[in-house]
Amino acid sequence: MEKFKHVIESEAVVLVDFFAEWCGPCKAMKPILEEVKRGVGEKARIVKIDIDKQEGLATEYRIQAVPTLILFKNGKQVWRNSGVLQASALQAVIEQYTT
Repeated sequence: MEKFKHVIESEAVVLVDFFAEWCGPCKAMKPILEEVKRGVGEKARIVKIDIDKQEGLATEYRIQAVPTLILFKNGKQVWRNSGVLQASALQAVIEQYTT
């Protein structure tokens, strides 16, 4: 938990993917997130949190559906979305907060 707080409070924009191993749409997000990472490079960090292994974080951030993506800037939640997004849409959101 402490490590997570440290990660989201970094200078870089952090995209957190709350997912579950058993979730089909979560599996569909994996290549999308990889494509986004290639697109944004060092401007943003992408972190995956397994809700079954990190129940405390899932509860704290009120994760009710997976995948849920939350974008943090300087430790503050600036954007949130539940469900699968296209790489271009997700990259556009990240770019909005990195410039």
